[in-house]
This record gives sequence, structure tokens and C-alpha cells, in this order.
Amino acid sequence: MKRCLKSGLAAICLSTGVPAAAQVAATAPNVPVLPYKAVPGFFKIPAGEFMGEAQGIATNSRGDIFIFFRGNPGGRLWQFDKLGNFVREIGKGYYGFQFPHAVRVDAQDNVWTVDEGTNVVTKFNPDGSRILMVLGHRPPVTAGLVATRRGPNPPDEKYTFCRPSDVAWDPQGNIFVADGYCNNRVVKYDRDGRFVGKFGGSAAGSGQGEFNLPHGLQVDRSGNVYVADRGNARYVVLDNDLRWKAAYTNVGTAWTDCISQGPHQYLFASNSNPNGNAPGTWERTGQIYKLELDGTVVGKFGYAGKEAPGFQVVHAIDCRNPDELFVGEIESWRAQKFVLQGAGK
Repeated sequence: MKRCLKSGLAAICLSTGVPAAAQVAATAPNVPVLPYKAVPGFFKIPAGEFMGEAQGIATNSRGDIFIFFRGNPGGRLWQFDKLGNFVREIGKGYYGFQFPHAVRVDAQDNVWTVDEGTNVVTKFNPDGSRILMVLGHRPPVTAGLVATRRGPNPPDEKYTFCRPSDVAWDPQGNIFVADGYCNNRVVKYDRDGRFVGKFGGSAAGSGQGEFNLPHGLQVDRSGNVYVADRGNARYVVLDNDLRWKAAYTNVGTAWTDCISQGPHQYLFASNSNPNGNAPGTWERTGQIYKLELDGTVVGKFGYAGKEAPGFQVVHAIDCRNPDELFVGEIESWRAQKFVLQGAGK
């Protein structure tokens, strides 16, 4: 099904469903179940407001939480304090918001949004009052009705995205963008937004050097890049120059990833459970996996469920503190906070 989003004289049509692909069961053996608890009612939504699909969630160094969701109109970005109290809405009416996909916060607490509908990545200053950088290009209204591509998207341009999905940075401030749904690549820019290089291309594939929907992206302290290659059900690891290093294929379908801060970094991976799954998949999907950066599985927690504290398509994870996770869900239209307890530290 397609959804057309109108803006002035133009419209963008997007598929509201996920690509047709079977959910892959995790194959990691004898994975410990990590004890955890939910924090019910953590986010205090403003009176009279409702949250849509929580596509992105991220925290800053002060503990504030940012949720980027598909709401009315278009995309909305809300900020909460560390206690879950609503602080402000950022970018209301912004031209770069139409069909959100991700929000991330960099080392300087700048807030970055990735919008799949407008094909732009936006850098806001820490309080959201100014736009510092825009990568990508929104289709102009003079182009008339523009149908969002399913790929491939020739030419494979340096500064034009096709439904981008995530953004991350290395310690030097270089920028990495997952240009996901129809360019199937990761693009590297320097801290000033100048093109450096890319991995992958406009056509989907399953070999080394190829992606099939790079859906999430994170960078560790050493500059290695971890890509949630969703269509291939694997997490691909690249070095800082975008050269293939490894692939982790044992934790199910690669919906999104998160790398924690602190002296010991962990990788968290979502094996979610969409509505379109076949009967029987609820028993083997829905978990979040905790891994060492080398791919060793530490444990898992969670289960597929429509009601909290179950998970229904965890599309985003914030794991700044590896024992305190915030997750954004799309098919249940919510964000939740979870605390891991004891095991697996």
C-alpha cells in the first residue's frame, strides 16, 4: 500500500508496510535470558496529544530523551527530560520533516534527524533552536507528484539520498549515513559534510560489498561501523574506511542496532516481530540481543507482544547506559524504558 504525503504542489508516496520478507529466527545457541523490568508510564505525553509510530529514540549527555515519530502533520520530534517529563517540541512545521526514520545525538549533544520522506538528514543544535547542517535534498514542489522509489535509484549520487534510514559518527566527527531503502549503501562524509566514500550501491545484493536495506547504523569508539542489513538478516561490520570486516548472522532479522557508551561498549540488536509475520513467529521473535562488539552473544531479553512490556517491532534503541534502554516501536505506536538487572554486565 502507498501513502501520498502532500506539500504544496508536490506529494511523496511511500509504502506504509515493510518489504515482503520472512522474519528470520535467531540461531545463537543457549543464550542466557537477562532479567529486566519495564518502567510503566515513564513518558508523560502532553494532554490531548498522542504519539504515532516511534521511529527514532535517542538520549543526550544530560539524560534528556528525544523521540522522532510519524504523527500529524508529517513528522514530529519531542524532547523529554530524564524523568520522562515533556520539555518541548522541536522543528514543528520544519520542511525536512515528513516521514521520520531515525533520531540520534552526537558527542556534542547536537540532535540529528533522518527523514525517509524528504530524503534529508538534519543537524540541530543541542536545544533544537537552530539548524546547523542539512545533508540530502528534498524533491522540489516544481517536480509535481513524486513517487518514492523502491530502488534501484540511478545515478548513485554523492549528496542525494533515496529513503535514508540512519546516521552515526566516529570519534573524529566523520558522518556515516545509511542510505537504506533504495540505494542500499553506507555513505561517509567528513565533519563538514564533504563526501569521502561509500560502501554498497543502488542495487540490492547479499554478497560482501552489498546490502539489502541497510536499516540501522552505529559506530564504535575505534571507528568501526555496524550496519543492520535487514534484508539479509545480518549485522555487517566495516572498518572506518568502509572495508568489510565481518557479519553477524545469528540474532535474527537485523532491524536496528545500538552501541553503548562507557569503558566497555556493547552492541544491542533488535529481532522484532511485525504484524505480517506468519503464524508461529511470535514464539521465536521479539527479543533484544546484547552482544560483545566481536559478535559474542551475551544474552537476550523481551518477547513479542502487543501490550507493554512486550515488543511489537522495536525500530529504535537507545543504550547510552547499557543497563538502561529506551526503545521506540512502530506497530504499537509507543516508546518504553527498560532496566536490565544483574546478569550479563
